[in-house]
Amino acid sequence: MQDLRLPIGIQSFRSIRGEGYHYVDKTQLVHQLANTGKFVFLSRPRRFGKSLLVSTLQELFLGNKHLFEGLWIEDRWDWKPHPVILIDFNLMEYKTQPLEVAIARQMDQNATTNGVTLAADNFKDKFDELFTLLSANGQQVVVLIDEYEKAITDFLGEDEEKMHQHVDLLRNFFTVLKSRDAAIRFAFLTGVSRIGKLGIFSGLNNLKDLSMRRQFAALCGYTQAELEANFAK
Repeated sequence: MQDLRLPIGIQSFRSIRGEGYHYVDKTQLVHQLANTGKFVFLSRPRRFGKSLLVSTLQELFLGNKHLFEGLWIEDRWDWKPHPVILIDFNLMEYKTQPLEVAIARQMDQNATTNGVTLAADNFKDKFDELFTLLSANGQQVVVLIDEYEKAITDFLGEDEEKMHQHVDLLRNFFTVLKSRDAAIRFAFLTGVSRIGKLGIFSGLNNLKDLSMRRQFAALCGYTQAELEANFAK
């Protein structure tokens, strides 16, 4: 095998591109993904590259063109920066505190990242206020949600009452997406479970589930052809 720095366990696109790790160019598929609809969902097993994909989309919509130099998408994207709201359930601590508190903290972190301050106290109101502040100058917002159901499946078979509480809480929280449709440029959601099973996003009538679409089969992970082309002996 060639002397390559392999990004094993690295989920940050910025780190991979900025620290000299080898990156298998998936940006043609990322381009298709970002233009396939407004609300998009992709289901893949854990540790299958979903978080790296979310990170790639984050850098893309922030307009960080320098991270994409030499990749397929470099001269095929407008690089207009958009405010990004990142909701990452992998990073939330909801086992030692209420889920609504954990979500509220991420909303505050998103506000700080985007240079605004939230006045709302309730976790759902914070989400809604973020849209108000980030779209105030006419910009559309990008929403990235990683492992949407993790706060539910972590309690499966252990605490059924809390699991159902989290289902109801998240269903209520994500109604903000429907009410803020006009302010959204793109919303991408990942999970392990197929989107219809829990009914959390039942209000999003135009949500596209790309999980079984052949054209996106190689979006996460590596195909045999990619392994042979990029990691040949």
